[in-house]
Amino acid sequence: MAKLTITIEDNPDPEEIRTVISQLVQYNNSQAEKDIYQPLAILIRDTNSTIVAGLVGKTQWGWLFISHLWVTEGLRGQGYGSQMMLKAEEAAKQRGCCQAYLDTFSFQALGFYERLDYQIFGVLEDFPLGHKRYFLQKSI
Repeated sequence: MAKLTITIEDNPDPEEIRTVISQLVQYNNSQAEKDIYQPLAILIRDTNSTIVAGLVGKTQWGWLFISHLWVTEGLRGQGYGSQMMLKAEEAAKQRGCCQAYLDTFSFQALGFYERLDYQIFGVLEDFPLGHKRYFLQKSI
């Protein structure tokens, strides 16, 4: 066997990262149906076209993943988050998705997601220290 070297890269070259990811995607595609990733964004803008709220996610393998949801502080509690979530779920259904998942921290919006019928399926304690990270899913 050839001599191998293991290195720790604090500032890895982006091309080397792409190599690792593309090799994993190639393997995944050999084991499951092709990984068709499609980004999704729901944005709310004010009259100046400034983004005041937004949802970012993707659809993949019949699932919607919501990676980020933000509403500017002055608009919170007025239903904009719920509206964006429902629009994302509807868009995901149109893309053939039947499930959704996301994660949130104990200092963020766990109750909000639970009111939208998301169910906890995992928790990381002390992530970050003194807090929890919750993983939730929902049939859509």
